[in-house]
Amino acid sequence: MKFLSLQHIDIEDPGTFKDYLLADGHEITTIQLDQGDVIPTNLYSYDAMLCMGGPMDTFMEDEYPWLIEEKKAIAEYVLNLKKPFLGFCLGCQLLGEVLGGKVVESIPSEIGVLDIDIDKNAKDDRVFNFLPKKIKALQWHSYEVIGLDNNAKIQVIGTSPSTRYQIFGYENYAYGIQFHLEIRKTTVDDWAKVPEYKNALEKSLGADALPQMKDMVDKEIDTMMQQCNQMYKNFVNIIKS
Repeated sequence: MKFLSLQHIDIEDPGTFKDYLLADGHEITTIQLDQGDVIPTNLYSYDAMLCMGGPMDTFMEDEYPWLIEEKKAIAEYVLNLKKPFLGFCLGCQLLGEVLGGKVVESIPSEIGVLDIDIDKNAKDDRVFNFLPKKIKALQWHSYEVIGLDNNAKIQVIGTSPSTRYQIFGYENYAYGIQFHLEIRKTTVDDWAKVPEYKNALEKSLGADALPQMKDMVDKEIDTMMQQCNQMYKNFVNIIKS
């Protein structure tokens, strides 16, 4: 299978999800938008699209004009071609905007390893049916999607007290995930080198935030990697169907 990965900063790739798909012999084409890569015009030739996180926000089109073409590509892939899509964090917000939602500031920001409540309807979802009623996952975001309630094609799968759309699905083939299950054991150290991420981390958790975050992740990383592996397997199955 051929995966297309839209990325916004080189250190934020599909993580363990990418590791699993490469181990299974699938191909991945990386489009590094922040470095000037151009999105392919032959989107139909890819079996699935991944869209990753980044330090920018969806509304920053003047500063990052490639966001305009990225949104068009996501709309083409999801709404017209109707092919499998998985968006993490910023990628989740981009999908939400394409589907008619708005991206607004989260009050408060969600940063840390936090609880996510899984809706009872998740048992019927083809990708997330394995999740228990409550999970812990890495959150590192200050914006979120709202305004999707009137879209009958969208199903809320996971929520938190301050963010309704932690996981949502569109017609059972396109998904937004506001948090991070795809992380590796090196992720926190890598992301803390990004000034925007470091500032957000310390604003939320204080000057000694990095060791706190690493400790929280260390306690849950094995479970998160197992859950990412199952998510990957289930996602591959919907590509095949």
